Amino acid sequence: MQTTEILARLIAFPTVSADPNRALIDHCAELLRGAGARVELIEAEGGRKANLYATIGPEGVPGVMLSGHTDVVPVAGQDWSRPPFALTEDAGRLYGRGTADMKGFVACALSAAQRAGPLRTPLHIALSHDEEIGCVGVRSLIDMLAATPVRPRLCIVGEPTSMVVATGHKGKTAARITCTGREAHSALATSGLNAIHLACDMVAAIRALQAEVEGGPRDDGYDVPWTTLHAGRIAGGVALNIVPNLAVVDFEIRNLPQDDPAPLLDRLRAEAARLLGPLAEAVPEADIALDVVNAYPPLGTAEDAEVVGFVKALTGGNATTRLAFGTEGGLFSARLGVPTVVCGPGSMAQGHRPDEWIAREQLDRCDAMLDALLARLAAGI
Repeated sequence: MQTTEILARLIAFPTVSADPNRALIDHCAELLRGAGARVELIEAEGGRKANLYATIGPEGVPGVMLSGHTDVVPVAGQDWSRPPFALTEDAGRLYGRGTADMKGFVACALSAAQRAGPLRTPLHIALSHDEEIGCVGVRSLIDMLAATPVRPRLCIVGEPTSMVVATGHKGKTAARITCTGREAHSALATSGLNAIHLACDMVAAIRALQAEVEGGPRDDGYDVPWTTLHAGRIAGGVALNIVPNLAVVDFEIRNLPQDDPAPLLDRLRAEAARLLGPLAEAVPEADIALDVVNAYPPLGTAEDAEVVGFVKALTGGNATTRLAFGTEGGLFSARLGVPTVVCGPGSMAQGHRPDEWIAREQLDRCDAMLDALLARLAAGI
């Protein structure tokens, strides 16, 4: 089956992260079993969602893993000129939600599996769910791999990089600050404690810390060459004439591989304690709690690592890059010790937007890379 035919079928599954991906996974499993793969499903949410791990080739031998996610971001509120869940081609571009991010690569991987002949070194294909909400779903697949006696030798995560080998991306920590004050009538505002004011004090602390980290570790390979802190959401209050007793700030840290986010969180917790100190006696219920909601590690693969040279040879390119967005690659590297790079068709500039598209030329280049990989695997790498 041709890559574009597979892609058309994948796009037709509306696998927005909030919805099930099981029908798509079952379809992929059927294609892979038809190609002779050994397929394992790791179910979640009572079977509504699942990860897939497939192997073609000998057992007990470390192979090369192709990793991709099956969920997509929502289309609600976006102005599409084409149906988002039907593949449409126009002037060499293939339109549809997920074409670039990242069902295009998944289609290439499934197509490669069908072209595979006898392999001396295995090909592994890992498909996960809920990547778009913080690399959540892949963790159960990683737990499964961590318990196996043989792990993949190398990993290629197929997020869109325009087929350039990416050696790194930042880590991400999503956190929440919950501020508790004391309600009061707004005409007697000083008798209460405004939780929104506390939240704003913490946002000011986040901004001050951002200014400070810009003088810390730096990597000019990134679009933004330092660690960043960003407050993305603030909520609180019920009515204008009530001093609010609760406010919540959601913020994130995107850290360079050489920069640890833990000390930054400690600094913010220390600032929360400083703000609460003078309030302890008069408003004992006052509180500022900081909780990590989700986190994934950065990817920082050395430029001279075997996996980098190996994938460069497959693509025929010499350049490397680093990515502004995160992937499951950091988890494969940090938790499993599997050398990992990111390399896939398309550009994230076309992802997450209305009329998302991928160039047919990019799919052709990815198919060529995977053909070169199959030749290496057939020869025993």
